Amino acid sequence: MKQYNAFKAKYPDAMLLFRVGDFYETYGDDAVKAAEILGIVQTTRGKGTPNETEMAGFPHHALDTYLPKLVRSGQKVAVCDQLEDPKLTKTLVKRGITELVTPGVTFNDNVLVQKENNFLAAVHLDKPIGVSFIDVSTGEFYLTQGTAEYIDKLMQSFSPSEVLIQRNKRKDFIDLFGGSYYLTVFDDWVFGDQYADEVLNRHFHTLSLKGFGVSDLPKGIVAAGAIIHYLIETQHDNTSHITSLSRIDQGQYVWLDKFTIRNLEILHTPNPNAHTLIDILDKTCSPMGGRQLRRWIAMPLKDKQRIAARHDVVEYLVNNMEVMEKYQESIRLVGDLERLISKVSMGRINPRELLQISRALEQVALLKKLCDSSGNEQIMKYAEQLNPYSSLEKKIKNTLRTDAPALVSKGNVINDGIDTELDELRKLSRSGRDYLLEIQTREVKATGISSLKVGYNNVFGYYLEVTNTHKDRVPDTWIRRQTLANAERYITEELKEYEQKILGAEEKILALEQKIYNNLVAEVAEMVGPIQVDASIVAKLDCLVCFANISLKNNYSRPVIDDSYVIDIKKGRHPVIEQMLPPGEPYIDNDVYLDNERQQIIIITGPNMSGKSALLRQTALIVLLAQIGCYVPAESAHIGIVDKIFTRVGASDNISSGESTFMVEMNETASILNNVSSRSLVLLDEIGRGTSTYDGISIAWAITEFLHEHPSSRAKVMFATHYHELNEMEASFQRIKNYHVTVKELDNSIVFLRKMKRGGSAHSFGIHVAAMAGMPQKVVKRAELLLKSLEKAHAGETISKKLQDDTNNMQMSFIQLEDPLLLQIKDDILNTDINTLTPVEALMKLNEIKKLLSKL
Repeated sequence: MKQYNAFKAKYPDAMLLFRVGDFYETYGDDAVKAAEILGIVQTTRGKGTPNETEMAGFPHHALDTYLPKLVRSGQKVAVCDQLEDPKLTKTLVKRGITELVTPGVTFNDNVLVQKENNFLAAVHLDKPIGVSFIDVSTGEFYLTQGTAEYIDKLMQSFSPSEVLIQRNKRKDFIDLFGGSYYLTVFDDWVFGDQYADEVLNRHFHTLSLKGFGVSDLPKGIVAAGAIIHYLIETQHDNTSHITSLSRIDQGQYVWLDKFTIRNLEILHTPNPNAHTLIDILDKTCSPMGGRQLRRWIAMPLKDKQRIAARHDVVEYLVNNMEVMEKYQESIRLVGDLERLISKVSMGRINPRELLQISRALEQVALLKKLCDSSGNEQIMKYAEQLNPYSSLEKKIKNTLRTDAPALVSKGNVINDGIDTELDELRKLSRSGRDYLLEIQTREVKATGISSLKVGYNNVFGYYLEVTNTHKDRVPDTWIRRQTLANAERYITEELKEYEQKILGAEEKILALEQKIYNNLVAEVAEMVGPIQVDASIVAKLDCLVCFANISLKNNYSRPVIDDSYVIDIKKGRHPVIEQMLPPGEPYIDNDVYLDNERQQIIIITGPNMSGKSALLRQTALIVLLAQIGCYVPAESAHIGIVDKIFTRVGASDNISSGESTFMVEMNETASILNNVSSRSLVLLDEIGRGTSTYDGISIAWAITEFLHEHPSSRAKVMFATHYHELNEMEASFQRIKNYHVTVKELDNSIVFLRKMKRGGSAHSFGIHVAAMAGMPQKVVKRAELLLKSLEKAHAGETISKKLQDDTNNMQMSFIQLEDPLLLQIKDDILNTDINTLTPVEALMKLNEIKKLLSKL
């Protein structure tokens, strides 16, 4: 326990798995947590003594089963192993921490999700804020710096499993980015400029970081240095697969803020039964292709040449289905080369995985030939970068047996003919059975004991077994070793010599196999960097093949991408919803046209459930698909490059931070208005619904007016609303156009046609929807009566007239400040909480105030 406590003191924030014989044991608070997380029995060590403590454990061979559960529950786990054979020491067994596994640093296949990266992030809270992301399982390493809003967007896109921050910045981090991240804190010196340069240059064996093109990102460099420090501290010293440091250039990618990523349900959805865009789109053939696809979706391109190059590849594959199928087959056989080659540098590769690298390199050679003969410019560029390293592939294949076990210690890993000494030892070992049979035959003949047999066990080694009936025939030269109920066991000098010879041979065989295997791994490790390039190219090809496959399967078309300010979509469809419809049910497509001259803002009215929100989302998703290089679900699409996509869709609150639904809505809308540009696409759904009617209408009107009159930009906007008063804006603002989603009334019921048409709508059909939802008839009837009363009271009034009246009245108020009637109105307004009134009472109160105003 003294030894245990010393390790626990060194890693106080980690759950310590302490190897004792055949078990990993936990003690104290760790045992309580482990028992709860793993569902194992909690017992007590030293019960009834002053040293009594909780204890829980599991068999050492079950580590791969239990470790992932601990890490997924957010535990940092220190694995303390026995570093020597207990049988060979009479003192306390030497132990040491062999691995520190955290949510952001793991190589365990049972913890990692195949088609998702497992990023560790470091955030340097300074001005500007620096951030770095690394996936140690693949070797990807990124950095950048920027505003809090930009870093927040990246955090949403990369979804790190763990974040490193300065110890005294925890509260600042949570205020900026929320409290949902697993945080690990360090003292400020870890986030020092000079220390970051030192640790990074030491890792990359460079004199400066200029070669990586990141010198102008000093805060990002500090964050990257903190990550390398953490890897060293967590016993991950063998990181030669981390060969480069890449900058995230904000100017290259479409801005998708955290609200947009969430609202469009691109990668995640709060509804466990719903599907995301990635669910529909990901038909990649390899895990590394799946991870690449997620990065492409989270970071769409703004460079039309790069987008067009991807579209060219997709078009080639769409037009050559047989070739596409060959690509799919080869990529599938490549497997997860990216993570396998990372295991080589960490010394964690097993024989079966090394054989898979050989098979992967064989497929890389085939893919290179396919790319070379394609005639497509971009694909041929990929061919130039692919290198199958045929000599290495053959070396692995020739050295390892095709049926090699997962562990070198199991033996039979190396092929015959690789090492002369190994072949001779194997021959000796394999001839043993014949030799033992020869001894048995000879001794039976010499002693006349027909039932004599030769056997072996771990305790006594090789022996001659004689039943009690014949033990009087045993020669004096035999040495008795063991007495059984019905027999005796003996050894001879010949057997002892043979045993030493055979057992020595087996030990030598295992040692030689381990040596040959380690030399092979070292040889492969020298090629980690170049093979990572192969893996990267294959992952990109996988994504493009996936795009072609999806485009053919779902009837997508190639979009036109240019520098115009036009979005012109003909017969567009929602890529997710159309796949979720019952078989045979067609998706109702729609046209959308936006530009910055004639139709900058579309105001869409129509009833609930008619498809307004789906229309907004599908427009954003079509633009996103176009700019990641995929075909789109439309008959045709002309997309002028979009630099930012903003969405404010749906209602949610953030009660834990004291934010109501309306406050969250206003936060998201404020983010849009403060960051909008002339190439932005803005999608607004029901802005202003979280407050009183006139407040809401006023806010919605002002927002729309701001977007139309913005002095430096004319963002393209789609605004779905139930505020029919906004339809009046078309008459006053030249680039605002009204549309509605159509319905058909049949026998006092409605049919949703889901088709968008020119012109505004004056009805929301909310009461019809309430009836469809099963609302009690009494409520429905009462709502209909109230609606008629309100519509009658409201008849003839327009929002523009109200605004004009308000302006006139305000001017009048300033002139007659001392008027007693004005004071009466002021008192009346201040003493009334309009939110406590029914709609009819509110209108009556409004009419009273109007009557008083009319007397001024």
